Parts: sequence; C-alpha cells; structure tokens
Amino acid sequence: MQLLDGKKVSDDIKNEITAEVQKMKEKGEKVPHLAAVIVGNDGASLTYVGSKVKACERVGFESTLVKMPSTTSETELLKKIQQLNEDDTIDGFIVQLPLPDQIDTQKVLMAIDPRKDVDGFHPENFGKMALDMSTFIPATPFGILELLERYGVETKGKHTVVIGRSHIVGRPMSILMGRKGFPGNSTVTLTHSYTKNIAQITTQADIIITALGVPNYLKAEMVKDDAVVIDVGITRVNDDSEKGYRITGDVDFEFVSKKASFITPVPGGVGPMTIAMLLKNTLLAREQKLLKN
Repeated sequence: MQLLDGKKVSDDIKNEITAEVQKMKEKGEKVPHLAAVIVGNDGASLTYVGSKVKACERVGFESTLVKMPSTTSETELLKKIQQLNEDDTIDGFIVQLPLPDQIDTQKVLMAIDPRKDVDGFHPENFGKMALDMSTFIPATPFGILELLERYGVETKGKHTVVIGRSHIVGRPMSILMGRKGFPGNSTVTLTHSYTKNIAQITTQADIIITALGVPNYLKAEMVKDDAVVIDVGITRVNDDSEKGYRITGDVDFEFVSKKASFITPVPGGVGPMTIAMLLKNTLLAREQKLLKN
C-alpha cells in the first residue's frame, strides 16, 4: 500500500508556483491576486478561507479577504461580486460556500465572471470541462487528478466508481475520469443515495472516489484487493481529545488501507491539494489575462 500524500504534493506545487511568481517579479510583472468572499461566521469556512490567505502569502500572491455579516442580503452580495468582476487588479476570486439561507447560491455563482471563476463552478467553465475544452477545473477534482498523475496511478481501461454526485466533487470527477487522456480513459459508475447494492458495485472497482461526508462509510469488505481509494470526505467527529473532535474521512482507513494499492489519508490527502489547485487556477487566470492584453 502506498499513501497518496497530498501534503507533500501540495507543497511541491506551491514551490513550483513560488518559482513562477519569482519570474514574474523579475520581469516587473504584477503578481497574481486572489480574493475570497465569506458571508457569516461559519467556523469551518473561516478556517478554510484563512488557510487560503496563508497559502497566497507563501507563494507570493496578493490576497484580499472580504468579510460580510451573516445578515447580508443577496443584492448586497451580488453588488460586491460585480465590484470584484470589474476590479482589474484582481485575477480570480471565490465566494466561500455554504451561504446563508437568504441568498440563492446558484444566482451568486452565475454572477461571477467566468474568467475570474477560479473555483470552476460557473456553468460556462463546468460546460467547457465537460466538453474537454481548456478551462478552470474545480479545485478538489483538479487536486485528485494531480495526485493520480504525480503518483503514476494507471487509470486507462480501469473501472472507476464515484460515490456522491455533488456539483463540487462527485459529478465533475465522473466526467473527468471518463475523458480522453491521462488521468482519464476509465469506465465510470456514478453512485449516490438512491443506488442499490453499492457494495456490489464498489467491489468491482479498480478506483473508488468517495465524497459522501459519512464517517467510515467505505468498509474493507466493499473494496477489492489492490484498489485505488481516494477519500474526499471530511467530517468532524467528537472525541475526548484536547480539541474535542477529530477529522474523519468516508473510508474506514485502518482496514481498507490493508487492501488498497494506493490510498489518501484524512487529513493530509485531498484537502491540502484543494488549496494548491486553487492557487494554480489563479496563476492560470493571471496568465490568460496577460495573453489577452
């Protein structure tokens, strides 16, 4: 069994981006600038956005954090997005999800300029991805592809089973793993809460990508020997530690890891890759802007 070490690979990617930024500085070019909008005080979202800002500092990007109260109206948020769309100093920005109930998430994602949509959630970018066109790939799926590529995990002709059909992970992964090229060229089964006999399907899988958010859902008996297991699940489970909780994935790691050929740990697997690929998308946005000017 080999660990797909997202922490190590994300550090490698950040080092590569730092070198690119250094070259930009030497040429006297403006460095990439990423903005993040957060509405409300959700603890996990604040932590996540904070780590994005730190990552920007590390690679030499400029960053802007826009904090808005949980009482913010949809109109106010859309106005802020319009300002960011029109601000030429900002290359890419994200709106941290989830948003408060009074705001229509889909309307917000639609309002983001596709050229600055470094999360890859705008329908224009999602459509381009589905058509194998050059675009921003959502950061978590992009990170999974990068892990598979850097560890040389064979995907061609393999049976990939994706558990979960969210627009953020499950659905894009099902498209990407079936695309022409590497990683890709696999036969994909997309499973979800209405799929019957999931264990029967997963035991036939060469590659399992699970993004359910159900702790320890994938058991050893659901996985065949030498399968590749990618765990996207992140759930806080209460325990007696100092923090009062631990982070747990969808995979029963202790037992599944004994059967898998490659497996991602939680934490330290897909999570760090998401932020690294967000930085990579921001660098791409900056480069595309330079090409158009």
